[in-house]
Amino acid sequence: MPSEFALIRRHFTRPARHTDLAVGDDAALIRPSAGMQLAISTDMLVAGTHFFPDTAPEDLGWKTLAVNVSDLAAMGAAPRWVVLAASLPAPDEAWIAAFAKGFFACSEAFGIDVIGGDTTRGPLNLCPTIFGEVPVGRAITRAGARPGDDLWVSGTPGRAALGLAQLRGEAELADGHRADCLAALHRPQPRVALGLALRGLANSMLDVSDGLLGDLGHILEQSTVGAVISESALPLAALQAACADAALAFRACTAGGDDYELLFTAPAARRTEVEALALQLGLPLHRIGTITPASQGLRLQGHDGQLHPLAARGYDHFGR
Repeated sequence: MPSEFALIRRHFTRPARHTDLAVGDDAALIRPSAGMQLAISTDMLVAGTHFFPDTAPEDLGWKTLAVNVSDLAAMGAAPRWVVLAASLPAPDEAWIAAFAKGFFACSEAFGIDVIGGDTTRGPLNLCPTIFGEVPVGRAITRAGARPGDDLWVSGTPGRAALGLAQLRGEAELADGHRADCLAALHRPQPRVALGLALRGLANSMLDVSDGLLGDLGHILEQSTVGAVISESALPLAALQAACADAALAFRACTAGGDDYELLFTAPAARRTEVEALALQLGLPLHRIGTITPASQGLRLQGHDGQLHPLAARGYDHFGR
């Protein structure tokens, strides 16, 4: 049976690109670029809570890093370094090798150095901490939304939720959409290029991890604003084609989470710049609403034009 240190050397030690000292010592040494702030985030993935225990380890390796990369994308930061703490039930070398393959595939895709971490025996639990860089004063936070801003979301939020519904036996997705929704769940694509391009353009931003409405609530709270979402502007067509259930498609889009798309606000006067950015990146960007004064709360404008109050609720690990 390989030792903890042999597993680290064999599967998690790779050449570093922009690190002074990486894996192998008591701590890593990194040097931020001149004029940059460090953006740091951590996300824990626990078997049975965030993923099925029998999830393919290569997919899990990708997702474990990708969800952390997405947090930096949401700040307009470029990912640079990551450390990984993991508890494993057993030193299953085949499982670890497949997990490492997916983890390093994501690190290579986004130019990230893996610079250390820790392993121990215990329930399957994966906890990366990621470090990135953003020019001083240019980070995009949740606190900058202003009344009159357009509200945008990237991609098609809800695909991962439909993939999860398929796995749970709660939906039977159409053949032409099933693989796409499962890929969204298992191999999310962090919108790093979009986050970087939105520096100086977006007033506020976050990634959709716990559901569009719930995450929007964080922007509304931090920015002290309200919002109107247009039902007709939500990207529902592909979701409805996938599940043939309009109510399920709406719930998946607005409350599903786990897609890691970017939700952001930008001045209405710069709408054409956002539209041009969508074409440049080859990524759909949907203008789904407007930011309003806080006194108006969060409302949905239905197909009939009427405004209906909405609750900004998303997934809560300690909620009921």
